[in-house]
Formats: sequence, C-alpha cells, structure tokens
Amino acid sequence: MAKPPKSKSNIAAENRKARFNYEIIDTLEAGLVLTGTEIKSLRLGKAMIAESYATEEDGEIWLINSYVPEYLQANRFNHEPKRRRKLLVHKTQRNRLAGAVQRDGMTLVPLKIYFNDQGRAKLELAVAKGKNAPDKRESMKERDWNRQKQRVMKEAGRD
Repeated sequence: MAKPPKSKSNIAAENRKARFNYEIIDTLEAGLVLTGTEIKSLRLGKAMIAESYATEEDGEIWLINSYVPEYLQANRFNHEPKRRRKLLVHKTQRNRLAGAVQRDGMTLVPLKIYFNDQGRAKLELAVAKGKNAPDKRESMKERDWNRQKQRVMKEAGRD
C-alpha cells in the first residue's frame, strides 16, 4: 500500500476522474525516470495525467500519454511533453502488475504524481477495473447522499 502524500503542496498532478471511472483494487508507489527539465516543470504543477495509463512492455512498466509541459527557461535542452516515461518498481511488483493486467483484465491507472519527503517524484499507480454506467450512477448517488447528509448534520449542529 502506498503512503499518501502529507500535504497538498507536494502533489504535482492528480487524476481526479480515476476513482469515478474505475474501481480501485490496489495501489502502489512507483518512481519515475525523468529529465531535469521535467522535474522543474512538475514542480510548477502544470502536468496532466488524466488521459494516461501504464503498460508492461519488455519486462518494464511504462507511463503512456502523460503530459508534462516544456520548461520555458530550458531553451533547446527541453524534453518532449508527451513522451513515454519509465516507471521504477521492484521485480515482484512488476510481475504482480503484469499478471493482473493479463490474467484478470485489469488496468494500470496513475492516480497522482507527487514529491516525497526527499524531494523525489513518485507516481501513485492503481490496479483498477473499469466501471460500467450503472456503477457510475451508483457512485454519483452515494456522493450526493453524503453531501446531503453533511448539510443536514451541519444545520443540526447550528441549532
């Protein structure tokens, strides 16, 4: 189980729709292989991982379709914004992830990119199963009910 980041300021990018579109089975923390300009750009907080996913190819896990904008002060030494990025996971974790994707039809969905206590960029990766329309409606009903419950409790506490 991955530890959540301690504060909101450490989060560089977040996939907020992932929990709505997917049923999260398990999460883990993975390192990212990044260039210097990508780190600087991530620290500005403009990255997007909403449309990205992870896949296993040739014994390695790759983050596909993530967007890290170019760092404007880097000139010609900049990186490509939508390049594939290698994820750093242990061999046993990699085998477990690959098995879940191949055997069970799961998907590897990035939830957030954040900086840990040592200042290193980490990716919270989830093994997830896609929800169908009725499940999504159920999630919406539950979220609305929780909001309504909070309003009632707040009003009752004031009186």
